[in-house]
Amino acid sequence: MKQTYQSIHIGVPIEKVWQAIRDFHDFSWAPNVITSCTIQGDKTGAEVGAKRLLNEVFHETLIECNEAMHTIRYSIDDGPSPISRQEVSNYIGCLRLLPVTKDDSTFVEWTSSWESQSDDAVTFCHDIYVALLDDLATSLT
Repeated sequence: MKQTYQSIHIGVPIEKVWQAIRDFHDFSWAPNVITSCTIQGDKTGAEVGAKRLLNEVFHETLIECNEAMHTIRYSIDDGPSPISRQEVSNYIGCLRLLPVTKDDSTFVEWTSSWESQSDDAVTFCHDIYVALLDDLATSLT
Protein backbone atom coordinates (compact mmCIF):
# COMPACT_ATOMS: atom_id res chain seq x y z
CA MET A 1 0.00 0.00 0.00
CA LYS A 2 1.30 3.45 -0.97
CA GLN A 3 0.74 6.44 1.30
CA THR A 4 1.53 10.05 2.01
CA TYR A 5 1.57 12.14 5.16
CA GLN A 6 1.56 15.92 5.39
CA SER A 7 1.00 18.22 8.35
CA ILE A 8 1.01 21.87 9.30
CA HIS A 9 0.51 23.99 12.41
CA ILE A 10 -1.94 26.86 11.96
CA GLY A 11 -2.09 29.60 14.58
CA VAL A 12 -5.88 29.80 14.86
CA PRO A 13 -8.41 27.86 16.98
CA ILE A 14 -9.60 24.47 15.75
CA GLU A 15 -13.21 25.64 15.28
CA LYS A 16 -12.09 28.32 12.82
CA VAL A 17 -10.14 25.77 10.78
CA TRP A 18 -13.02 23.28 10.95
CA GLN A 19 -15.49 25.89 9.67
CA ALA A 20 -13.21 26.53 6.71
CA ILE A 21 -12.81 22.87 5.66
CA ARG A 22 -15.92 21.02 6.85
CA ASP A 23 -17.98 21.58 3.68
CA PHE A 24 -16.80 18.99 1.16
CA HIS A 25 -17.99 21.24 -1.67
CA ASP A 26 -16.25 24.44 -0.53
CA PHE A 27 -12.62 25.01 -1.46
CA SER A 28 -12.66 28.79 -1.10
CA TRP A 29 -9.74 28.36 1.30
CA ALA A 30 -7.52 26.94 -1.49
CA PRO A 31 -7.73 29.43 -4.38
CA ASN A 32 -4.18 28.74 -5.58
CA VAL A 33 -4.74 24.99 -5.95
CA ILE A 34 -8.43 24.34 -6.59
CA THR A 35 -9.72 26.31 -9.57
CA SER A 36 -13.13 24.62 -9.71
CA CYS A 37 -15.27 22.39 -7.53
CA THR A 38 -18.39 21.06 -9.22
CA ILE A 39 -20.99 19.35 -7.06
CA GLN A 40 -22.06 15.99 -8.45
CA GLY A 41 -25.50 14.84 -7.29
CA ASP A 42 -27.78 16.32 -4.66
CA LYS A 43 -26.00 15.64 -1.36
CA THR A 44 -24.73 18.54 0.71
CA GLY A 45 -21.04 18.94 1.54
CA ALA A 46 -21.58 17.39 4.99
CA GLU A 47 -23.47 14.28 3.85
CA VAL A 48 -21.71 10.96 3.43
CA GLY A 49 -21.86 10.06 -0.25
CA ALA A 50 -21.45 13.67 -1.43
CA LYS A 51 -19.55 13.77 -4.70
CA ARG A 52 -17.42 16.48 -6.25
CA LEU A 53 -15.30 17.10 -9.33
CA LEU A 54 -12.16 19.13 -8.58
CA ASN A 55 -10.36 21.06 -11.29
CA GLU A 56 -12.46 19.12 -13.80
CA VAL A 57 -10.36 15.93 -13.31
CA PHE A 58 -10.49 14.63 -9.71
CA HIS A 59 -13.66 12.63 -8.95
CA GLU A 60 -14.08 12.33 -5.17
CA THR A 61 -16.67 10.99 -2.73
CA LEU A 62 -17.14 11.93 0.94
CA ILE A 63 -16.87 8.86 3.19
CA GLU A 64 -16.97 10.56 6.60
CA CYS A 65 -17.54 14.03 8.02
CA ASN A 66 -17.08 13.72 11.78
CA GLU A 67 -17.84 16.99 13.56
CA ALA A 68 -16.81 15.71 17.00
CA MET A 69 -13.45 14.39 15.80
CA HIS A 70 -12.86 17.19 13.24
CA THR A 71 -12.17 14.59 10.55
CA ILE A 72 -13.02 14.32 6.87
CA ARG A 73 -12.40 11.10 4.93
CA TYR A 74 -12.98 10.75 1.21
CA SER A 75 -12.15 8.53 -1.74
CA ILE A 76 -10.64 9.53 -5.04
CA ASP A 77 -12.62 7.54 -7.57
CA ASP A 78 -10.76 8.71 -10.67
CA GLY A 79 -8.31 11.37 -11.73
CA PRO A 80 -5.43 12.15 -14.01
CA SER A 81 -2.36 9.96 -14.28
CA PRO A 82 -0.76 8.80 -12.00
CA ILE A 83 -3.93 8.43 -9.89
CA SER A 84 -6.36 7.37 -12.57
CA ARG A 85 -8.74 4.52 -11.89
CA GLN A 86 -6.55 2.33 -14.15
CA GLU A 87 -3.43 3.03 -12.08
CA VAL A 88 -4.73 3.33 -8.50
CA SER A 89 -7.39 1.59 -6.46
CA ASN A 90 -8.83 2.05 -2.97
CA TYR A 91 -7.62 5.64 -2.64
CA ILE A 92 -8.62 7.06 0.76
CA GLY A 93 -7.70 10.54 1.94
CA CYS A 94 -8.14 11.84 5.48
CA LEU A 95 -7.97 15.40 6.72
CA ARG A 96 -7.84 15.59 10.53
CA LEU A 97 -7.61 18.53 12.91
CA LEU A 98 -6.21 18.40 16.42
CA PRO A 99 -6.29 21.23 18.96
CA VAL A 100 -3.02 22.58 20.29
CA THR A 101 -4.20 23.59 23.74
CA LYS A 102 -1.08 25.44 24.79
CA ASP A 103 -1.83 28.35 22.46
CA ASP A 104 -5.34 27.62 21.09
CA SER A 105 -4.01 26.77 17.65
CA THR A 106 -4.54 23.79 15.33
CA PHE A 107 -2.44 20.88 14.10
CA VAL A 108 -3.66 19.71 10.70
CA GLU A 109 -2.68 16.41 9.15
CA TRP A 110 -3.58 15.09 5.72
CA THR A 111 -2.96 11.45 4.99
CA SER A 112 -3.76 9.30 2.02
CA SER A 113 -3.30 5.66 1.08
CA TRP A 114 -3.99 3.59 -2.00
CA GLU A 115 -2.99 0.49 -3.91
CA SER A 116 -0.82 0.77 -6.99
CA GLN A 117 2.00 -0.99 -8.78
CA SER A 118 3.82 2.32 -9.23
CA ASP A 119 5.33 4.89 -6.85
CA ASP A 120 4.54 7.76 -9.25
CA ALA A 121 1.47 8.89 -7.29
CA VAL A 122 3.41 9.40 -4.04
CA THR A 123 5.20 12.60 -5.08
CA PHE A 124 2.23 13.76 -7.16
CA CYS A 125 -0.16 13.51 -4.19
CA HIS A 126 2.31 14.81 -1.62
CA ASP A 127 2.95 17.98 -3.59
CA ILE A 128 -0.78 18.69 -4.01
CA TYR A 129 -1.49 18.23 -0.29
CA VAL A 130 1.44 20.42 0.75
CA ALA A 131 0.12 23.17 -1.53
CA LEU A 132 -3.41 22.74 -0.13
CA LEU A 133 -2.19 22.98 3.46
CA ASP A 134 -0.16 26.09 2.62
CA ASP A 135 -3.27 27.69 1.09
CA LEU A 136 -5.31 26.75 4.15
CA ALA A 137 -2.82 28.38 6.51
CA THR A 138 -2.55 31.48 4.37
CA SER A 139 -6.31 31.89 4.10
CA LEU A 140 -6.82 31.67 7.87
CA THR A 141 -3.95 33.75 9.21
